[in-house]
Amino acid sequence: MASVTFAIPDEVKQDMKKLSWVNWSEIDKIDLLKKMKLKELSKRLESKEEQELIKWSVELGRKSKKGRFKRLLSEISPEKRKELLE
Repeated sequence: MASVTFAIPDEVKQDMKKLSWVNWSEIDKIDLLKKMKLKELSKRLESKEEQELIKWSVELGRKSKKGRFKRLLSEISPEKRKELLE
């Protein structure tokens, strides 16, 4: 992996020294890996297959909620049903 050097304000450097137990170069590597994973995940989510799966699952969820709502309405009194639907 390539090495990168950059300047930081003296105030930040002093704060970093107070946390001597932190391996700052490792944090940079972890951050880079997270960004790579996010890019990979983003590409996956944008794929046609994933979009179709998302659309299908949303439709399925809506249908099941609609069916459950109808069933719940049938279980309550006509007066309460009218009150809820107004």
